[in-house]
Amino acid sequence: MKILFGGYTSHDSKGIYQGEIDLNSQTPEVTNVQNIIEIQRPTYFQVNQDRDLLFSIDQPDSENAGIASFHKNAGKYTEVSTYLHPGAAPCYVGINTKKQLLYTANYHLGTANVFSYDDQGNIKFIASTKHTGKGPRPEQDSAHIHYFDQTPAGHLVTCDLGTDSVDFYDLKDDQLVHLAQYQMEKGFGTRHITFSPDGKLMFIVGELSSQVNVAKLNEDTWEFESIATYKTIPEDFKEHNGAAAILISKDGKFIYVTNRGNDSIAVFRVLADGHLDLVQRISVFGSFPRDFNWDPSQTYLVAANQNTNNATLYRRNSKDGTLTPIQKNILVPEATRVLFTEK
Repeated sequence: MKILFGGYTSHDSKGIYQGEIDLNSQTPEVTNVQNIIEIQRPTYFQVNQDRDLLFSIDQPDSENAGIASFHKNAGKYTEVSTYLHPGAAPCYVGINTKKQLLYTANYHLGTANVFSYDDQGNIKFIASTKHTGKGPRPEQDSAHIHYFDQTPAGHLVTCDLGTDSVDFYDLKDDQLVHLAQYQMEKGFGTRHITFSPDGKLMFIVGELSSQVNVAKLNEDTWEFESIATYKTIPEDFKEHNGAAAILISKDGKFIYVTNRGNDSIAVFRVLADGHLDLVQRISVFGSFPRDFNWDPSQTYLVAANQNTNNATLYRRNSKDGTLTPIQKNILVPEATRVLFTEK
């Protein structure tokens, strides 16, 4: 299996890197990490279902940014298409492989964009929306959309760090139609979201508050009910921390969150009533873990540490959710994105 890494290109990185891992080995390791795509600041990317197309954030110069597509053939990637705009780059890319749609969130511009792509990877702009507003913290001087993707029922959802909100949309006649809003407490710093397998619960991570909020949602009536909010860092940790990525196991039993500052992964058990119980808080053996991901079986997990140019491999216990580190110094420069791929 391959593992793809992307991130900033401010120092040592040249773009997107690929490593290999033998999941059938008794002692699996990530090896042969090499640069496979030269591109500027690929801080987030996705691949299509067939794994032959890759869509990445791209910032070729100081004035323009956007997304670029690459086609994979015989193990090599060739650039197909770009969509660039003036200003700052997006921070997130979502994908719907069945409808061949892409979703980008732009933190600095406060926008969410929808694109389509064809079988060759050619990108076409479809729709955009722009948020307004601000919050009480210095980082909340304006709207800052940090996430834009699909809900379990097929609607679209944004997380806005600047306005502490989660907003829901439909794409109708090439327009984004606003459906509902779930408002967080001020200063929460809404960053990313994940959903329970049945679509009845949402788990929202607050970057600025280092918290996870659990809430009920009904995508038929657009009713919401907050259940509880949990800290992702120890109560006695007083240094700066920014909670980042959040994932839920496919059985819906465990939530995982990275902490940049505390430099850890917090593991929570999801109880029957939707409440969370802290199971583990484990070091990432590096600094600033912005992203992590797992293999299809969710037996192995890799966290990328942006500031220390390394990634860490863990074995995951599916019964109790705990992580055990098995490789701590995978050399990857400036990584902010991790993605397992079978091809």
